[in-house]
Amino acid sequence: MTRLATVWNEYGRWTALVRGDRFVVLPDMDPELASLRTIAGGGPLRMQSAEGFADSESPDRWHALAGARLGPAVPDPGAIYTIGSNYRALDEPPGTRPDRPPVFGKAPTSVTGDGALLAWDRTLTANVMGECELGVVLGPDASVLGYTIVNDVTSQDPWLDGDQWLLGKSMPGFCPVGPWIVSADELDPSDLRLGFRVNGITVQDGRTSQMRFSIPEIVAYLSAHVALRPGDLIATGTPARTGPDAQRTLQPGDVMTAWIDGIGELSNPVG
Repeated sequence: MTRLATVWNEYGRWTALVRGDRFVVLPDMDPELASLRTIAGGGPLRMQSAEGFADSESPDRWHALAGARLGPAVPDPGAIYTIGSNYRALDEPPGTRPDRPPVFGKAPTSVTGDGALLAWDRTLTANVMGECELGVVLGPDASVLGYTIVNDVTSQDPWLDGDQWLLGKSMPGFCPVGPWIVSADELDPSDLRLGFRVNGITVQDGRTSQMRFSIPEIVAYLSAHVALRPGDLIATGTPARTGPDAQRTLQPGDVMTAWIDGIGELSNPVG
């Protein structure tokens, strides 16, 4: 399975190709492979170039994934679009949906990676929740390059959640993305199980087949109104919250984990 990730070491941030439990750093001097954005701009052919480079690297150039410090899978998205109310309620029949998908946004500066500590100014908002969403990473001409996990962290306070959505979704670290990107040709997103846990307790558990608007419908709707660019990120909505901790807000010491079958887990501690 082809996966793209961002890794950190003492020399800086690098784009890497992941296979199994090992990764190889892609050449930053190659303008086609230097960043996730440049790879996204070339679509499947650029992905093939990354695969070819990986095939040519000697075993000593491959590193263990365990213990690696991962950055945001999409470290510098040009735009982040979030789709609201896109999952049917548990007792809602298929086919029930609004005329068009509600579209919100998150500032690109809110992205962070797997394992990063999430802390914020609690004098601005104390009531914050996370949620699991299937992330769509765009390639050229509004195509889909691959899929990742997005934790759409959001303030629940009425002065942010009610009328300042962008601010309530965009504080630094409010958009964990990762742990990597799975190539679009290796994952069928139509019926993936996904969920969210806080301290190991299930808060969400659903399937992408519950989406009111499919990924092609979302991309087409966005494309009709805005110019989508390679490396842009779409968070496609989130299933209903469930269980006794469904409405519990995040507290210092919590660990939140978003997971999607076929992609993996994205975990972040809360400070």
